Amino acid sequence: MTDAHSLLVERITLGYGDRTVIDDLDLAVPPGRITAIVGANACGKSTLLRAMSRLLAPKGGQVLLDGKALHKLPTKEVARTLGLLPQTPVAPEGIVVGDLVSRGRNPHQRVMSRWTAEDTAAVTEALTMTDTLSLTDRSVDELSGGQRQRVWIAMALAQQTDVLLLDEPTTFLDVSHQVDVLDLLTDLNRSRGTTIVMVLHDLNLAARYADHLVAVRSGRLYAAGDPTEVLTAQTVQDVFGMTSRVVPDPVSGKPLVLPIGRHHAVEGVEV
Repeated sequence: MTDAHSLLVERITLGYGDRTVIDDLDLAVPPGRITAIVGANACGKSTLLRAMSRLLAPKGGQVLLDGKALHKLPTKEVARTLGLLPQTPVAPEGIVVGDLVSRGRNPHQRVMSRWTAEDTAAVTEALTMTDTLSLTDRSVDELSGGQRQRVWIAMALAQQTDVLLLDEPTTFLDVSHQVDVLDLLTDLNRSRGTTIVMVLHDLNLAARYADHLVAVRSGRLYAAGDPTEVLTAQTVQDVFGMTSRVVPDPVSGKPLVLPIGRHHAVEGVEV
């Protein structure tokens, strides 16, 4: 279980060059739970996740992993605790699926150490969980976007970290595979206690699968908490600039966002 691990963002400011993207943001990630980060395009969601994974150094503030400044910890120490699936990962040219997923075991390898039965079991389990075992010998270059995304998720799972960060893990996936991936992450959370933080575009999937919902607006924290409390019509209006109705999801009981555009509203029905 991962309740012993904590991930805390303290007054962090992030940016690129002279442009500030995240400004003085605080965020406490609930250990052993699933957190989803939502917000409009270019609000800073992915930038925040990059800092939480040590890919981007803060201009101000800090990220703390188990009470220690993340950006000052040794790389392998971080990689054994915290895994990342970035938004646009790039595979080495010509690499086959099995070899790519096996790279998830690198943080567990010592100098001159041999590949172990434990490593093989971790890779096989990750491939099986993501339904990519049949692709083991295929070149990653030959795969569809959806297959490639599941292979990257398999590599992250093979790393077997207690904290897993994913930037839009459902990208390129059709609806059924989106649900499969989110079900898989839920299984991982429930069976191993893995702390999961993911950026999602789909508000309804975020509300359904997250224990903790974080809404970011223009580089600042707008709201964080239980999805039922965070995802309201006012939040959708303020964060996304969209009029909507929010009703209980008949499947999960979580909030369900019904966008209201300029067309298709039924006459006489209050919106």
